[in-house]
Amino acid sequence: MCKGLATLPATCLKSAKDIKHKISFLLQKPEPQAVDQKQMKEKTTTAAAAAKRVPTAAEVEKWKESFSHVLNSETGRTVFSSFLRSEFSEENIDFWVACEDYKKNATSELATRAKQIYQQYVEADSPKEVNLDAATREETRRKVESVNPSCFAEAQKMIYVLMEKDSYRRFLKSKLIQDLSRTHAAATAQEKKEKKNYDCAKNRRALAGGA
Repeated sequence: MCKGLATLPATCLKSAKDIKHKISFLLQKPEPQAVDQKQMKEKTTTAAAAAKRVPTAAEVEKWKESFSHVLNSETGRTVFSSFLRSEFSEENIDFWVACEDYKKNATSELATRAKQIYQQYVEADSPKEVNLDAATREETRRKVESVNPSCFAEAQKMIYVLMEKDSYRRFLKSKLIQDLSRTHAAATAQEKKEKKNYDCAKNRRALAGGA
């Protein structure tokens, strides 16, 4: 018995392919010059790999449970990023990811990377300035001067809450998520139908053999 998207009618398959192409297209954006070339290459490669497949039904259901499930999933971050890009607010997820990556840097690289992140996202009128209050912005500036792995902690937390309370709620109601849910619902219905047909055929063969 065949299972999954391969068994769907052509219209459903087209919908799944359209979703994948949409995610792939939205991921194609120029990266700021200040970003380290190695990190940019790794980020692009990982994002491209995540965009090559349609998220599974289990993944989509997990994303609906909590915002943390979205960010803990590579595919989830990819899809959420594409949604934010459609709202012209992708700087929020980019900043959050940059902060996560920053914590993984070697101590010798912290000063340079902290300056890049600050100038790109935190500094007033920066290229991808995120929405921080004046107190948090000033506190982050002071911490960047002393350089430590947690110097962006408060700013990152503020942006996380902003995305969770605002963007995430719209994300769950977005056409992208609705399309994914409908595609998986169609796949499940098709699989159940095939299983029923398979079981009926099996029973008929069993009855014919016993006659």
